[in-house]
Amino acid sequence: MRRALRRIWLGMIVRVWPLARLWYRVWGLTLDGRPEELVWYFAYGANMHDSAFFQRRGMRPVEWRAGRITGYRLRFNLDGRPKGKAAPANISPEAEGEVWGVLYRISRRELVRLNASEGVPGRRYRPVWLTAQDSRANPLYAVAYLADGNEEDGNPSLRYITLLREGAHAHGLPDHWIEFLAAVDPA
Repeated sequence: MRRALRRIWLGMIVRVWPLARLWYRVWGLTLDGRPEELVWYFAYGANMHDSAFFQRRGMRPVEWRAGRITGYRLRFNLDGRPKGKAAPANISPEAEGEVWGVLYRISRRELVRLNASEGVPGRRYRPVWLTAQDSRANPLYAVAYLADGNEEDGNPSLRYITLLREGAHAHGLPDHWIEFLAAVDPA
């Protein structure tokens, strides 16, 4: 029952922009812009894979390209399901770090829908706006998700890390990043 009510509420929020702004304000977040305005979203986890981003989340980006952010590193320090047997991806600040992923250009309305599917606003991920670079080093202002993770990293499930590996390969991420992902041991 609770899940059904949440689905109905989130459906209304995505369709009624003033409601979305109010919902974000309740959580201490700002929802800027107009619903049809295009923004960049930086995916570094399962959303790099078409089955997760296009099929499961129903996103329809206008364009996408390989990209990276600097000043962060990829971690697997979140509690997944089942707890202790899976650790989803996260990013953490690190001065010399670099994370490769996929930059998707989507509408703000789609971003609100994507946020809802990732638990934003909520207690897990929070959106952070940062400067990314596409594979040609063009700077793009993009949103990514960041969470307060555990001190220690865990291991992603084999299914999850396979999504990252296949998504990285399909979107033409650099060989050194594909090799990095290949070296991650699954749980």
